[in-house]
Amino acid sequence: MAHAREVTIEARLRDCGLRPTRQRIALADLLFAKGDRHLTVEELHEEAVNAGVPVSLATVYNTLHQFTEAGLLRVLAMEGSRTYFDTNISDHHHFFVEGENEVLDIPLSSIEIGNLPEPPEGMEIAHVDVIIRLRPKKSR
Repeated sequence: MAHAREVTIEARLRDCGLRPTRQRIALADLLFAKGDRHLTVEELHEEAVNAGVPVSLATVYNTLHQFTEAGLLRVLAMEGSRTYFDTNISDHHHFFVEGENEVLDIPLSSIEIGNLPEPPEGMEIAHVDVIIRLRPKKSR
């Protein structure tokens, strides 16, 4: 079964114009095998190390950015310099649980966005990201 998934990942990388190197295939397998996820560079690096994939943090960083440019991932800038990579590239929004560094999907149908400003001349709106920050309720 793993072989069939590798072929699919290999084809997916090729279709996006990326050479399917061993490291890209291994990282893509970790990324996409568990469904929709939100991961930081450090989290994916830790998963790779735990899975016995010999890869540096810089390689994981570069690969995630290559996957993003190829349209396989979406970047979410959250907490200051913390960046998450989202395997779900469809239009949707997010909850961010403060203090937990957890990102959860919000279905697009749950939020209605209107009255967007007219973009400057020569520009178009690529997409709108809504991030709703959550924290535990304070007891009274």
